[in-house]
Formats: sequence, C-alpha cells, structure tokens
Amino acid sequence: MFLSTTPAYRNLFDEEIGQLVHQGCSSPDWNLIKVASDFVVNNIENCKFSGHIQLNSFQGSVKLVGGITFKTGIYNAWLHNCEVGKNALIHNVRSYIANYIIEEGVVIDNITTLAVDGETSFGNGATVEAINEGGGREIPIYDYLSAHVAYMMSLYRHRPALVSALKKMVLGYANFVKSDKGIIGANSKILNCNTILNVKMGPATIIDGAKKLKNGSVNSNYEAPVIIGEGVIMEDFIISSGTKITDATLVSKCFIGQGCILDKHYSAENSLFFANCQGFHGEACSIFAGPYTVTHHKSTLLIAGMFSFLNAGSGSNQSNHLYKLGPIHQGIMERGGKTTSDSYLLWPSRIGAFSLVMGRHYKHCDTTDFPFSYLIENKDESILVPAINLKSIGTIRDTQKWPKRDNRTDSNLLDLINFNLLSPYTVHKMLIGRNKLIEIRDSSQENTNTFLLDKMKIEKHALDRGIILYEMAIWKFLGNSLITRLHERTFFNDIELRNQLKPDTTFGKGYWVDLSGLICPHEALDQLLNAIENEGITSLEEVNSALVNLNKNYYNFEWTWVADAFKNFYGKGVDKFTISDVIAIVKKWKESVLTMDKYLFEDAKKEFSLVKMTGFGVDGQNGDREEDFIQVRGAFERNATVITIKTHMEKKEALGNEMINRMNVLLNEFHKTFSKEIPES
Repeated sequence: MFLSTTPAYRNLFDEEIGQLVHQGCSSPDWNLIKVASDFVVNNIENCKFSGHIQLNSFQGSVKLVGGITFKTGIYNAWLHNCEVGKNALIHNVRSYIANYIIEEGVVIDNITTLAVDGETSFGNGATVEAINEGGGREIPIYDYLSAHVAYMMSLYRHRPALVSALKKMVLGYANFVKSDKGIIGANSKILNCNTILNVKMGPATIIDGAKKLKNGSVNSNYEAPVIIGEGVIMEDFIISSGTKITDATLVSKCFIGQGCILDKHYSAENSLFFANCQGFHGEACSIFAGPYTVTHHKSTLLIAGMFSFLNAGSGSNQSNHLYKLGPIHQGIMERGGKTTSDSYLLWPSRIGAFSLVMGRHYKHCDTTDFPFSYLIENKDESILVPAINLKSIGTIRDTQKWPKRDNRTDSNLLDLINFNLLSPYTVHKMLIGRNKLIEIRDSSQENTNTFLLDKMKIEKHALDRGIILYEMAIWKFLGNSLITRLHERTFFNDIELRNQLKPDTTFGKGYWVDLSGLICPHEALDQLLNAIENEGITSLEEVNSALVNLNKNYYNFEWTWVADAFKNFYGKGVDKFTISDVIAIVKKWKESVLTMDKYLFEDAKKEFSLVKMTGFGVDGQNGDREEDFIQVRGAFERNATVITIKTHMEKKEALGNEMINRMNVLLNEFHKTFSKEIPES
C-alpha cells in the first residue's frame, strides 16, 4: 500500500536527520522514513515518528479560522505508519496518528487520537436492526446502499434466497474495502476532535469538534462535502455525500444517506436514513427513514417503523410492544404521511399514502387502501375520513416543495426518487378504496350514519364524499395519462388512434410498489428479484443498473397500467377506443381537474380568513390588522401557491379544450368522408 516504491521518494540525508533532531523530532529508526525528492525539513517540529513513514513536501500555507495563515508541515505530533501528502498541515496531536494515508492539502489541528486498529471495513458490513427492534430485519450497510436495496433486504424476508444473495454481495464489498490503513481524503479538515478510530474519509470532509467517531465511513467528495460538527458521537456508521451532522448528535449503527441533516442533539440508533432526511432534537430507534423523512421537534420519537416523505409533528410517538413478548411489533406509514402534535400510533399499524394522523390511536389501524385520508381520534375512537387530503392545499404544497428541497449535489445519486402525487401506486389503492366504500354503503341500512371498517369508524357524509373525491382523482390521473399519450401523436381515424394507444410494454398491469422512493410495477420488480435469486445478477452494480432501468421506464409502465385500468373503470379497453371515447374522457378529466383545483383554491383561501389574522396588528385599529397580515404573509392573490393553482387551472382547461377541438375536427372529417361514400337515392 505504500507509495514509497515510487522513485520520487528517498531516504533522509544525514544532515536532514540532524536538523530534525535539532527541531525536537525523534524516531527509533530513521531508515523507515521516506521523503519526497523536494522535501524540506524546516516545517517539521517536535514530532515523533515510528513505523513506516512517508512524507511529501510542505512548502505552502493554509488559512485557519480568524484569518490566521499557517505554514504547512507537521508540528507537535506523533505519527505511526503514516503517509502524509503534499502541503498537508498536522498541528498539535495530543496522543498520536496511526496507520493513515493523509492526502494532499489535509489540515489536522488540535486532535487527540486518529488511528486504525487492525483490519477494518470502516463500517461496511455493520448490521443495522431496522424496522423491527426485536430483530429479524437486520441488514448489513455499505458505502453505496440505496433505499431500494435496503427495502428489499429488510422487507422481503418472505424471499430468503433474495435476502441471502443481497447480503452476500454486501459482505463481498465489505471484504473488498477491508484494510489496516485508513484514508483521509484530499483537502479535508479535522479540527478540535477527540478520538477517531477506524474511520475513512473522502475528499473535502470537514470534522470540527467531534467527540468520538468509531468504525465508519465518511463518503464526502468535492461535489458534496460532508460536515461533522461539535460534540458528535458516532459508532458503526456510513455517512453519504452532502450530509451534515452537528451539535452533539448521537449516532449508533446507522446508515445516513445523501443530503441528510441530523442536528440539535438528535439521537439515532439502528436506523437507516435515506436522501434528504432531517432529524432535529428528537429520537429514532430502529426506523427505516425513506427519502424526505423529517422530524424537527423535541419529544418526537420515531420507533420500529418505515416512513418516507414524512413530516412528524411535535411529540409524535409510536409504541412497538404490548409488554408481553417484548418490542417485536412494527408499523408502516406510506409515503407522504403527516402526524400532528402529540399524535400516537400503537404498532402494528399501517397508514395509507399521503394521510394525516391526528390524536392518539390505541387500535391497530390499517388504512393502506385509503390514501389521502385523515385518521382522527375522537373519544378514543379512530375515525377515518377517506380522500379528504385530496382537497388540502398542504398536500399540493408538499409535492411542490420536495423537489426544491433536494440537498443532493453529488452527480452520482444513490436514491431514485419519483415525486408523483398520483401514480399507479396511489391510484390503484384509490380504486380499491372506492370499491370498498361503495360496498360498505350498499350493504348497510339506508338510515345508517356511521359505518364500521375493521377497527375504525367512517361517518356517512365522509364516506359519500370519499367516493366522489376518489372518482375525481382517478379520472384526473387516467385522463392526464391519455392526453399525454396522444398530445404529440398523429392519427386520423379510430384504427390509427388505437395503434397509438397500444402499450409499448407488457409490464405495468396489476399492483405497483413504492420501493421507498422508486415506484414501479411489482411484475417488473419480480423479474429483477428472480434474477438475483437465480444468480443472473451477482453484483451490487448490476442491481443498481437494473433499478435505474426500472425508474427510467416509469412512464412506459404507467401507460400499460392506465390502458388496463380503463377496462374496469371506464368499461372499455383502449383497443376498442374511438375518437368519441377520447372526447368523453377528456371532458370528464377536465371537469375533475377544475373541480379539484377549485377545492384547493378554497382551501388556500381559508389561510387568509379573518380568523387566521388573529394576533396580527396587535395595537392597530381601522384595518391595521389586515395590513399587518398582508405585510407578513402577503396578499392572497400574490401567494405563490395560489398563483400556481390559477395557472394550473388555466393551462389544464386550455389543454382539455385543445384536445376536444382536435378530436371534433377528426370527427367532422370522418362524417364528411362517410357521407360522400353513401350514394344518393
């Protein structure tokens, strides 16, 4: 591993050894020290060298905080078995640095111990007991772990051959990176730290004030540096590029994905955090935090569950045991969930996508077939309000903000994220939910005001409204896919229309899955899983490549699903569509889109009501409250989200009218041609 085999390095001259001794340096064997051809001894003071040492030249300078300029070199340190790159600065090492390759431009100042002790994989292969605190879903982590591979390893335990094959690949990678020497990447800064043991760091890493880092990898790079701040303690970890961990955060047995922020005394154990997660103040224990899982408040505990695109309110909590067999239970909140302040869920439970949980729920709720719903507690009863979140402006705002809040600047993105609000994944559930609501309504007595669904109650008006809202959302999705399919395609009659509507792939029918950010048909995923199980795919690179292809083909798969869905929901397959069918569907689509946008518009208007102005214009009179509100919150008409809704309504109405007019022109042409072909009597 030593670079000393290159001719550019040489032994120290006798006069250089003499000068080093004069400058307070020592070594039990000066012959074990190799230096660059342009090495100068002036910048080496009060140092002890042991084992094999390789030193480049130190002729530059670096600027420290406060504008202080310091000459590069090694001052007041003990180095054992180390290589030091060009123009690095090592200053004030209270104990020693052992078994490290310190690359060019690195600054190490005021630390206690930096060492590699024996062979280590630097956190690769460390086992994380995610989702179920009692074990059974533990996975080995590695440098390039994605949410999707972690999903398969942790949740597909019903396919042991798959899990075994993936684990074998990860452990193979862990053995590949195993070494008895660590690396500190070029231009990194390690300042004011205590103990760093068995940790490798990529370029441009900044560690300032960390208390203890043990057995881990900091995968920083120039595109997306990693920052680790004061008081941080971490053990058995992998940190991905662009991540920030500061302010006395505690991490044990965790993978932390790209663009994450853990701050303000956050505590995490046996957990996985993927792209753009944020944790402040609270606590995580055995969680699978998919992309954009966010918790900003004290007293918020996320435990033994799977989440993604989650916004956890203050004091949110879950229980994962019933005090009988220990903490063996687990829960799932599908993508886009929200919990209000002081909300509580008793695991096991499963909450449907884009749903809001309010209050405390002591029964095991399963709302997976009712996305976009509220789960509200009333007198210890769990009340389900189906589809109501489809009317919420907050839901739309969330989908707009997520892409804008992508902190990842690395060109190599580990997690493949589909931000679509409506997709075959959510719309398939709506179809099932709508059918269940209709079945409940039709099988109950006419004067029934409250319906029971498993351990939840549904009020009649909420059930009726849920059916209508789901129908509108389904029409919106199906119609939008149809218009997108036909918008730039040319056809002049029904036969040519059907040819254009023929799916490009057979994959896509049936139910879909959300692999923690990546949405795809289970049928296509199953093909990948079979290839892994049957050793058709044998490397992590091949797995990642296959996942990328699944993501790239999303819209082809989506159209196959939509074409199949029309058979049941519209009553006619696309292979029998006519131009008149397109007109009818687009009209239904336009009606649904505009109605739903009006709901959103009215919901947004509530945020600017007189009630919401309470507390504004504290000492003012005669309209001062309204003016104060406008100065702080802005006027309703100028609100960015409101403008977006208005623009969306205008564009969609114009698009719908354009498509309908285009179809009517084709119909007229068809009738003219047909009438000419009929001979006069």
